Amino acid sequence: MAVLVLVGVLVLVVGGCVCVVWAERGGPRWVRAVAAVTRFAGELVSRSGRGSGSGHRSSDDS
Repeated sequence: MAVLVLVGVLVLVVGGCVCVVWAERGGPRWVRAVAAVTRFAGELVSRSGRGSGSGHRSSDDS
């Protein structure tokens, strides 16, 4: 069951990325809408990752 959920998420992510590329080339209105949602979701994921402090190293961390 977990594998099916992961495959579904992967399909949604790949489909969103395809829509972003297609929208940049002037796709139909629904593609631009899906691309906007995909970009918004990416921003949310990016901001949530930054807030946790994980993956960031300052210049004095060697």
